[in-house]
Amino acid sequence: MAIVLYTNARLKRLGRLQESRYFVNTRLRQTVLLLFLLAMVLPVLGLNSTVPQPPRKVTRRAHARRVRWNPVFRPSRESLLRQNEEIDRLNLPRIQDDDELERLKASQELVPIVAGTTLRFDPRLDPSRRYCRPWTRDFVNDLSEAYYKEFGQQIQVNSAVRTVKIQKKLRRRNRNAAPAEGELASSHLAGITVDLQRRGMTRQQVKWMEEYLSPLKDLGLIEPEEERRQWVFHIMVSDRYSEWRESQVLAGQPQGQPQEPIEETPQILVISSQEQ
Repeated sequence: MAIVLYTNARLKRLGRLQESRYFVNTRLRQTVLLLFLLAMVLPVLGLNSTVPQPPRKVTRRAHARRVRWNPVFRPSRESLLRQNEEIDRLNLPRIQDDDELERLKASQELVPIVAGTTLRFDPRLDPSRRYCRPWTRDFVNDLSEAYYKEFGQQIQVNSAVRTVKIQKKLRRRNRNAAPAEGELASSHLAGITVDLQRRGMTRQQVKWMEEYLSPLKDLGLIEPEEERRQWVFHIMVSDRYSEWRESQVLAGQPQGQPQEPIEETPQILVISSQEQ
């Protein structure tokens, strides 16, 4: 009987010991699991709490660009209308295709713009379209001479005459381009307009260009625009420029010399008309 009692007591102690060990192991596992979960969750909470807000200075930079682009010759519907009115006054055709373009070249109604010391072309401009009306070429030559004299750098011609066919293709990939037909059609189609590179010019050079063009616009000799997307000076030239140019020479203006400014107008270089 004593042996039985002893055995039962021992078994009870062993049972309590196993229960204690099971309790300890269970609590340990729970503690380890809790620490693991905390280790996984805390970094995520910390990351979310430190996500930076969108920087405001991006918006400020964009606003600053809009402020800086404040051209003297802003593109407008009214400007396009004036350009087309000049084409109609001159009774010039809107050149439809390459065949018509070649006929105008052969008759010398369109003349080549020639690169030289003061003038270069965008290499992407097709040589067959480096043509314009004679008075437009005179203007380009005069401007490039004056610009070179002032800065020792060339003016770049990005675009000159275009056909309706080419304008339609351009319109498909560049919605900013003028239409090929109608009262707002591009004046490039008549060969009286050139686009001169503005990208890369310093503020001083852009200001000089604006001051050079302003009195000519006031006289109705040109219709300029400063395009934003293409960064060019788009300049339509009236045939009246030839008459005005000749009057400057007859008035005794030395060739290759700037005229005397009148009422603080910028100096405009006038050279003799020569076939290139």
